[in-house]
Amino acid sequence: MFDSRDNEILNILQSNARTSNAEIARQVGMAPSATLERIRKLERRGAIQGYEARIEPQALGLDLLAFVFVRSNEVPGCATTGDQLAAIPEVLEVHHVAGEDCYLIKMRAASPEALGKILRQQVGRISTVTGTRTTIVLGTLKETSRLPGRAAQSLPEVADA
Repeated sequence: MFDSRDNEILNILQSNARTSNAEIARQVGMAPSATLERIRKLERRGAIQGYEARIEPQALGLDLLAFVFVRSNEVPGCATTGDQLAAIPEVLEVHHVAGEDCYLIKMRAASPEALGKILRQQVGRISTVTGTRTTIVLGTLKETSRLPGRAAQSLPEVADA
């Protein structure tokens, strides 16, 4: 199980993954060596999956955000369509969903024209895709991948390596 210090460490790293080990140790009241060992355990347990830079999409000319529902005729339990959708660089997220549609994807593009081209030339050419419904985002009020600290408490224990 995770304790309150593990949750503190996760919260610090979610706020700024570049926080030094010494600073994390200071904030949680532990020795740097003990803090580093906890971080390594969190990585081995899968609680920390990686470290990334958050980049402003508009800085790269990707001003358009869209969510696309994708219908597929693939057999139940097959994820071929999802794998092919995930391989498209402009696709940021792929979710297998219940209901009339099979997948929900989050995409970024430079313009409506660029989005249309991606939908026609990449999504539409996946042989199992039978249709799409696209929603264009007019504005974003909140977008985060940050999880609340208590969510980490449900992760399983992993033996030390």
